[in-house]
Amino acid sequence: MAGHSKWANIKHKKAAADIRRSNIWTRLIKEITVAARLGGSDPRLNPRLRLAIDKATDANIPKNNVYKAIQRGVGYIESLNYEEIRYEGYGLSGVAIIVDTITDNRARTVAEVRHTFSKHSGNLGTDGSVLFLFHHTGHFLFSPGMSEDKLIEAALEADADDVTTNGDGSVEIVCPPNNFSHVKAMLEARGFKAKFSGVIMKPQVEIEFTGNDAIKLQNLLSALENLSDVQEVYTNAAIIDR
Repeated sequence: MAGHSKWANIKHKKAAADIRRSNIWTRLIKEITVAARLGGSDPRLNPRLRLAIDKATDANIPKNNVYKAIQRGVGYIESLNYEEIRYEGYGLSGVAIIVDTITDNRARTVAEVRHTFSKHSGNLGTDGSVLFLFHHTGHFLFSPGMSEDKLIEAALEADADDVTTNGDGSVEIVCPPNNFSHVKAMLEARGFKAKFSGVIMKPQVEIEFTGNDAIKLQNLLSALENLSDVQEVYTNAAIIDR
């Protein structure tokens, strides 16, 4: 058993992110374009592209938009020259933050990220300054009330790495990033569809924030997530509503 209010915390964080991300289609189209450029246009041979297409489907992006994004990625349609850049920094009390971006203008993006950290009492760090505090992993979170024994059995059959039952009854499964699609398909074939899933940077240890500190930190995270070039923001902070 682990975690104090994992389900409530993640549910709150995901709901807030969905509200803020009015440009979610733009972000996913960028991800599809880059994934196709790096790994080819066949989602059966390109796990990253397959995952991006799944996200686009969940976000109700039309198939034609997805097709055009893939065509841009492999060079059949003219496209902006996107590049991926990861930034690392610190928030309140030195909490670790990772900001993943896709941009066609490196100078603009770093200026916006640095300004946002500074505006909210944070600091932009150097490469590797906080990355060691996270694991790159496939991650599934199932809501409380799920049949734990059957879920564990399904996870083992799918070759997942670990299953954790949190104190609030939610269940987490982790797996290697390159095995995410396989584990997802195996779990869903057994009738287990995660409420939240993806390939993420998972903190090794989380630091709880409450009260005014939680509000200040959430303001920084929200501001970073609202930047047009930002794809994902990860932190080892657990913001608790109390």
